[in-house]
Amino acid sequence: MGKTRCAWCRNDEVYVKYHDEEWGVPVYDDDLLFEFLILETFQAGLSWITILRKRENFRIAFDRFDYKRIAQYDERKFESLMNDAGIIRNKLKIRATISNAQAYMKIQEEFGSFSSYIWSFVNGKPVQNAFESLSEIPAKTELSDKISTDLKKRGFKFVGATVIYAHMQATGMVNDHITSCFRYKEVMTN
Repeated sequence: MGKTRCAWCRNDEVYVKYHDEEWGVPVYDDDLLFEFLILETFQAGLSWITILRKRENFRIAFDRFDYKRIAQYDERKFESLMNDAGIIRNKLKIRATISNAQAYMKIQEEFGSFSSYIWSFVNGKPVQNAFESLSEIPAKTELSDKISTDLKKRGFKFVGATVIYAHMQATGMVNDHITSCFRYKEVMTN
């Protein structure tokens, strides 16, 4: 008999690999936190599997998510992104990625790192939830509302409470693997 997983990954190979190796693992690296933030931005209104399948295309198109380079993108680069069929060609989301990179670096200047800033909302430790089924997992929480509001004040776009909660799940700020999932205890930190 196979391993019990969160039902959202179904039997899709891409989803299973992401679920088993990345989702819910605490991320403290600024480069990877930025990548997840941008992917979540593009995911707004779409399915996560769509983003995962285009992830490598995004990495290439956005200079491996180098926020220092993205913050300096000009109109020519913007137009080339708008013509890149390998990514989601949404004008507002591409513009938001550029301005979010600029806002990201301002947070780094203020807090020393984006990681220090974002993890301060959970006192540096993942929230250990204990959901038994997917239906119990919220789309957003008071905490994701609070983070979303703060990010918006700092100039971020496409960072609503639902997007931020998905970011928290992806980067392990919350452990939302269901309790019967084999990854639940594996990603749990003491």
